[in-house]
Amino acid sequence: MKKKILIRIGSLRHGGAEKVLVTLLKNLPKDKYEIDLLLNLYSGKYLLEVPDWVNIMYLNRGEMITTNRPKDLPKKIYRVVYQQLLKKYPKILYRRKLKKKQYDIEFAAIHGFMDEILNSPLRSSKKLMWIHNDLTQVSGYTPEKIRRFFNYDKVMVISEKIQETFLSLAKDEREKSKIVRIYNPLDTEEILTKSEKPVINYEFDNTFPTFVSVGTVFPQKGFDRLLTIHKRLLDEGLQHNVLIIGDGYDFENVKKLKTELGVDETAIMLGFTDNPYPYFKKADFYILSSRYEGFPTVLFEAITLKKNIIATDVSGVKEMLESGKLGTITENSEKGIYEGMKKALTNPELFQSYQSNLQNYEMPFNLKNSVDKIMEIIDNL
Repeated sequence: MKKKILIRIGSLRHGGAEKVLVTLLKNLPKDKYEIDLLLNLYSGKYLLEVPDWVNIMYLNRGEMITTNRPKDLPKKIYRVVYQQLLKKYPKILYRRKLKKKQYDIEFAAIHGFMDEILNSPLRSSKKLMWIHNDLTQVSGYTPEKIRRFFNYDKVMVISEKIQETFLSLAKDEREKSKIVRIYNPLDTEEILTKSEKPVINYEFDNTFPTFVSVGTVFPQKGFDRLLTIHKRLLDEGLQHNVLIIGDGYDFENVKKLKTELGVDETAIMLGFTDNPYPYFKKADFYILSSRYEGFPTVLFEAITLKKNIIATDVSGVKEMLESGKLGTITENSEKGIYEGMKKALTNPELFQSYQSNLQNYEMPFNLKNSVDKIMEIIDNL
């Protein structure tokens, strides 16, 4: 008998959690599970990558509305009200949209769906949660709220830091046993193959170094800090370029800041691309300017491509960069980003030791191990 699984996530837009979920789905055996993937919004570039045996369902469809233009407001309000209604009265969702289907496992692919799964009218299903962020840094997540995740049967976390947070809040061994650390499934072969493709819509300037940063454009990623420091270094006469790849609700704000800083010539916001790897490969440095993370998978992508890395000291970074053996870890502040970028521009030879360590580095996991571990959890629930 195939296990029946309901997976919930907001959309399949360009975030790390979305990419990781799709990578998992692509590598699950189709004869073993029957999966319904329920999206709040049928949207995102990763939709095309979901295997055809996975049944995609949705509450709303169309692109995400990130502005408050008067003509967009009715649709935006309708979507929010509809989603809130189904969240408040889950029986309507399960009766109408899900056709009273019985699931063995209900799986929240991101922490934001904690309540949707916990409030499910299906009492017999096992509840599985996947946490990709350091919740101590996320607004509204008090220790009391984080403790509610112990109502799940299993909680998969992606870094030591997140695991430590949960273990410190656990009241007994039973709760501790619910927390399991999983490396994100990452297809290194796919990264290497895709990095060979040509760069489009951007001319790399070989005269000056280029720093690339990839991520969803919202405040967590600190692109505002990156641009502010970019301007400061230019003012000091240190010529370089910054390339930001990604889209998100803060895109227009960050773009406006870029213009206000007067760096439109040297800082480019490329928007979303489903293949950022050729840009990684050609850039001189990869920079992570995040304010907080869970376990920034993007750094494993940079490590796979043997890039010179500068990263703020957020959750997962020390673990991934082996306490500074594989790249520069800076203080999590504008000052830290400034010092890291300045070091790269004034003493690039200091990165040679990272390069020799990167050449001999072997990933602490592989795609098959990660997928097998998640399958083991699913099978034993």
